[in-house]
Amino acid sequence: MKMIDKLSVFLPAYNEEKMLAETTQKVNKVLGKIAGDYEIIIINDGSKDKTGQIADKLASENKKIKVIHHHPNRGYGAAVKSGIYAARYPWIVLFDTDGQFDFTEITKFFKKQKETNADIVWGYVLERKVPFVRKVNTFLWRFLVSLVFGLKVKWIDCGFRLFRKEVADKIPKLESERGAFISSEFLIKAKKSGFKITEVIVHHYPDIAGGSTGADLKVIIKSFVDLFKLWRKLR
Repeated sequence: MKMIDKLSVFLPAYNEEKMLAETTQKVNKVLGKIAGDYEIIIINDGSKDKTGQIADKLASENKKIKVIHHHPNRGYGAAVKSGIYAARYPWIVLFDTDGQFDFTEITKFFKKQKETNADIVWGYVLERKVPFVRKVNTFLWRFLVSLVFGLKVKWIDCGFRLFRKEVADKIPKLESERGAFISSEFLIKAKKSGFKITEVIVHHYPDIAGGSTGADLKVIIKSFVDLFKLWRKLR
């Protein structure tokens, strides 16, 4: 018996030519075992390498895979929004493409959801495999978002999460694009709309592809701008 009837999984990808095929194939293999029906959506966010060509080849070989191309690059938030709003099935999974998570752990998310009847199951880790400065940045960002919006989760920007499509359909339209505020915005709006959020622990592995842009100064500045905009709207 399958764990889930229908499931959408989307993979934001920016310059992920090293990991995209491997990650997508692993996701597809797991989904074949746990889902009655599924779709995999790759969002190529204006990549400058061969990510787009690889994505199109994967889609040509598997009818369950589809590709959304952004031209030019619009940012992680835009990729996440494209994935969320393109998803067709009642449950949606965001899974980062860079190989830092193990998709077989998706079973933990479904077990947690059944135990808690949560609308959103958010991943967190005990130890992130990133430089110390990234850990400090994450801690400070989480503290700020908690202080301003009262949102209390262990890792706001975890790239592995499960949620009902109903959440995306009912919360106010997501706006963040270029910065890293998209995850905070999603959770803040979901919490304010009364949806239940829970968390589950997953493993985290080093970024062997080295494609992360989370520490980019422009991304950080835009994240603070987006945070301030939402704070003003919700006042």
